[in-house]
Amino acid sequence: MINFFFEEVEVKIKEEQIASWIRSVIDSETKKEGEISFIFCTDDYLLKLNQQFLSHDTFTDIISFDNSMGNELHGEIYISVERVEENATVFNQEGQEELRRVIIHGVLHLCGYKDKTEEESSFMRVKENEKLAMFHVEHS
Repeated sequence: MINFFFEEVEVKIKEEQIASWIRSVIDSETKKEGEISFIFCTDDYLLKLNQQFLSHDTFTDIISFDNSMGNELHGEIYISVERVEENATVFNQEGQEELRRVIIHGVLHLCGYKDKTEEESSFMRVKENEKLAMFHVEHS
């Protein structure tokens, strides 16, 4: 089950459309859908989580908590709407496209992909682009 929650923010997303795409991505990675919750929030909300759980005192666009069991994906994905909006401007991206990139970035973390090294980050970007293309094919 894919859930969407909103903490102190409003986000215009087509939940069923996004959930359908996420399911396709999960299938494409030969994983199974478990319980995945997306929590859209403010910078301050995410900063507190970053400090509390990761001992990082910086703003970020996403934090993923992976509770997957084998091939069944479970987790909580927190997304700062403010960071996504700012990143869209910085990277000259349409806001909804940047939001989809961050959403799928979190799903890819649950699938086991990392981005701590430059090589991992590069591969993660390739996977993000591949999965974003799936959205555009599905919903064009």
